[in-house]
Amino acid sequence: MKKSIIIIAVLALLVFAFYGFFKNTYNTMVQNGEQVESQWAQVENVYQRRADLIPNLVNTVKGFAAQEQDVLIGVVEARAKATSVNLNAENLTEANMQAFQQAQDGLSGALSRLMVVVEKYPDLKSNQNFLELQSQLEGTENRITVERMKFNETTRTYNTYIKSFPQTMLAGMFGFEERPYFEAAQGSEKPPVVDFN
Repeated sequence: MKKSIIIIAVLALLVFAFYGFFKNTYNTMVQNGEQVESQWAQVENVYQRRADLIPNLVNTVKGFAAQEQDVLIGVVEARAKATSVNLNAENLTEANMQAFQQAQDGLSGALSRLMVVVEKYPDLKSNQNFLELQSQLEGTENRITVERMKFNETTRTYNTYIKSFPQTMLAGMFGFEERPYFEAAQGSEKPPVVDFN
């Protein structure tokens, strides 16, 4: 009789231990996944802030540099393309991230061309509205960099956890998949060529 009670107690302890392990592992995967999604929402938030600043910037430049229509239209089109690429935390795949990043890089390039045009107009460079918008845009670009870095850190924590043993077995069973990172645009490791000729 004592042997069967001991066996039942040991089995109950094993079941309880396995339940605790599965519950803790699953809950940690959920928490880490939610942190990735939350951080992605913050990345989108700062990109949206940049997109919201652009119409005001374009309108300010338009008042001073109406003859630069091609550049202004390029910025507006790049903004439209960047805001049309919708990516949420549920569909963060490498291909989707690349499409999103290409659209954002296109907008960054258009903004760079706009800033080159601005150099031709000293009155515009001293306009208070323009200076304020330019400062806000620079601050937003810095925020984008910070939020992308935080997203990559959060994603690393999540990916490391689900790829570690024994969590990797449970991650596969429960459908937790690796999330992609933000990566630098190709060619960004080379410094830009500056030519004043």
